[in-house]
Amino acid sequence: MSHKSRGDEPRFTCIRCKSHVSCDTYGTKHRNHCPACLWSRHVDEEPGDRSCPCRSPMEPISIEVRRDGEWAIVHRCAGCGTLRTNRIAGDDHPLSLLALALRPIAKPAFPLDQFG
Repeated sequence: MSHKSRGDEPRFTCIRCKSHVSCDTYGTKHRNHCPACLWSRHVDEEPGDRSCPCRSPMEPISIEVRRDGEWAIVHRCAGCGTLRTNRIAGDDHPLSLLALALRPIAKPAFPLDQFG
């Protein structure tokens, strides 16, 4: 994730789709995922510290629904396998979030025809 500024607004370029992403948006204090494709980069040991040396792409693999109803994206690091959750942000693309949430139904991990 390379942080660039346009004026005084911190931005980065998505590691996956190359979109230019604003770090400042509603619903997140430590933006590190792309609102279009939802991919991230392994940059944090703790939220917002940017101290992780890995820096590998993090694939969005699932949606977590927290007890309070808030959604979070589950990412898996392509380099070291670490799993992390990130709160969704106010500008995350709704269809990308829905496609991620429906992935287990569209591509189940086991054959559904056995439940006939």
